[in-house]
Amino acid sequence: MNNIDKELLKSVADLHFTPLGSFNIRKNGESVGRNSTKEIEIITKKDKSGIDIIVKPGVKNKSVHIPVIITVGDLTDIVYNDFYIGEGADVIIVAGCGIHNPTLDDSRHDGIHAFYLEKNSKVKYIEKHLGTGKGGKILNPITKIFMKNGSEFEMETLQIGGVTYSKRDTQAVLEDNTKLLIKEKILTTEDQEAITSFDVQLKGKNSHVQVVSRSVAKENSKQSFYSNISGEAECFGHVECDGILLDKAQIISVPKVDAKCPEASLVHEAAIGKIAGEQLLKLMSLGLSHEEAENLIIKGYLS
Repeated sequence: MNNIDKELLKSVADLHFTPLGSFNIRKNGESVGRNSTKEIEIITKKDKSGIDIIVKPGVKNKSVHIPVIITVGDLTDIVYNDFYIGEGADVIIVAGCGIHNPTLDDSRHDGIHAFYLEKNSKVKYIEKHLGTGKGGKILNPITKIFMKNGSEFEMETLQIGGVTYSKRDTQAVLEDNTKLLIKEKILTTEDQEAITSFDVQLKGKNSHVQVVSRSVAKENSKQSFYSNISGEAECFGHVECDGILLDKAQIISVPKVDAKCPEASLVHEAAIGKIAGEQLLKLMSLGLSHEEAENLIIKGYLS
């Protein structure tokens, strides 16, 4: 690992050293480090690029790290990762992708992840994206979540800067007594574009989903947010999309809620606007420049 590798892993996976427990580190399309344990096993797929992550039933207070880094130009990396979470397990999964592109060509990573949660299992999933360097940094994650009775899934996604183009597609199917919490935060600048879409089917009684999106679009960047929440039983769904818009940027929010059962309760809220002038003035009265005050507000908003 060179210094660029270490900085990328630190930024997208909070790794300052080789993690304890189960992990798989992927660099430029190949695995460069892996460890399995008796609680969490990582197996290479035989039919396509990717891995199976198998969490045994009842495993608790364990984590698995599967970050990806790209440090070359003109590379398209596609990986298929499937996660099998045993009954009653409770784990943290840390993914994320950092691209440092030293060329003028595009580098791209498509991570297709599928999660299969057995009864009463719990997962916290963290995925950060970062781009640095000259050329295009493209990230197109697809996440599919299948939740059985009593399971819980918390997903945190952060696009922390420098990504030229991203398209995130998240799909979920919830059975009885399940809870899905999704929190996304996105920063775009220059001419960058980010598209996110969430398609959630609340099929089970007492299923519950909450999607919270916070975004900042600056300069000439563009963001698009799409949500489709379908309530097919007695359930609850809440989508909240908040954005800060600066310069000549654009944010589009397109909600869709579809109640197919009289006991389904579905709510969507959206708010997009610029930073309030009183916030800037208050910070500038403390001696900060306009740019410093603006950056401080954005940092707090996305933290």
